Amino acid sequence: MNFHVLFIIRQYARVGVMLVLAMTCLPSAGADSSFRGMRAVEGTRFPNAAGPEVKSNLTLRDAVRLTLQHNPELASFDKEMRALEGVTLQAGLLRNPQLSVDVDNAGNMGNENGQRAIKQNVEQQDLIIRISQLIELGGKRAARVNAASLGQALAGKDFETKRLELVARVANVFTEVLAGQEQLRLAEESQRLAQRVVDTVRRRVQAGKVPPIEETKVGVAFSTTRIALGQAQRELAAARKRLALLWGDSSPQFGEALGVLESMVVLPDLAALTERVLSNPMADRARKGIEHRKALLEVEQSRRIPDITLAGGMIKHWESGGTTAIVGVSMPLQLFDRNQGNLREAYQRLDKAQDEQAATDLRLKAELVQAYESLAAVENEISILRGEILPAARSAFDVTNKGYEFGKFGFLEVLDAQRTLFQNQILYVRALANYHRLVNEIERLIAAPLDGVARQDTDEPASSDFTDDKE
Repeated sequence: MNFHVLFIIRQYARVGVMLVLAMTCLPSAGADSSFRGMRAVEGTRFPNAAGPEVKSNLTLRDAVRLTLQHNPELASFDKEMRALEGVTLQAGLLRNPQLSVDVDNAGNMGNENGQRAIKQNVEQQDLIIRISQLIELGGKRAARVNAASLGQALAGKDFETKRLELVARVANVFTEVLAGQEQLRLAEESQRLAQRVVDTVRRRVQAGKVPPIEETKVGVAFSTTRIALGQAQRELAAARKRLALLWGDSSPQFGEALGVLESMVVLPDLAALTERVLSNPMADRARKGIEHRKALLEVEQSRRIPDITLAGGMIKHWESGGTTAIVGVSMPLQLFDRNQGNLREAYQRLDKAQDEQAATDLRLKAELVQAYESLAAVENEISILRGEILPAARSAFDVTNKGYEFGKFGFLEVLDAQRTLFQNQILYVRALANYHRLVNEIERLIAAPLDGVARQDTDEPASSDFTDDKE
């Protein structure tokens, strides 16, 4: 008898553990999942505005707008772009002319009869005024401007990449909030189910159909649901704070996050996605990097051509009172330094940029294929869980619970049905989380929403549960 009681208590403990796992897997999965963040930002202009009103519901579009406006990490990339505008401006400016003033024989003065006069035994004093201008040859200024402009374009691609990553991060954290809300709902539902079992056992104990020990044992399972409910509340509060911090708000001022966690999207053809992935900001930056390195090579090549300096001025003769015009031309003799080292470096940097571009394309394609195949497998898993396993598990739990009330099933059958239901709910939640994580990964790689690519691929409206009212 003692062994039988111990076995039942261990079964309750296992059910309690499964309940806690069911509550905790949603937030952790939400951290890696997406809620179509690219659709929320695509083609949308975000006017300057403050945060959402206190306790107003929050859509994904609102969260993206607020983050893009107020996130300091993105603002730093914008400041870098503005700084490089100054670099481009500076590269196109002409060199300043130089003014020189020389006085020959500055000490050729003395005092004769109390008056300052020029000494007769020293050469006369001359004042020389000269203006010189450096003339750059070989297209140096145009090459510098081109290289600076491409450097600015590279910063723009970095900004787009960071913006894309930030949108994906917002979608992930927004999904955490949605998952936290679902977690709380599941915890409350689990507590209600456990309360039904408690009420059923209490009635049978009062009727004398089962021993009082079963009421004590069922109370253990009910206590685990209270733990799960408290944990769900804490996880939701933490997710809400993480979301608000993305736009610099230390305390959440919004009400409920609006969205459907179980929304699905039509999976486009892999060929269409592969074409898109080679034109996202990361791939564009690699190609732009090659252009930038070519421009820097042109700068170094132009430096092999020597510049000339033109000079003109006048000489004022103090003794005779006359003036003489002077002109001059100077240029360096490139006998030893012909910029050989910088040219070699520029060629190698260009080769490196080409290798990096090829490696980037291969990496993006490999990541896309892996995410695509995994997403197709997860879709099948979700379909089976949603259409077959979960309805059967819930039906078995309801039938077993009702049958126990009428004495048709034992208490162990109720425990087993409850444990099976929550195990499959865990599998379903994990599959959904993995699905959204993979959708987010693909959308990050192609820099576009999947349903938009599906519409272009099929020339038909894509069916989706995600609408502007449900964002």
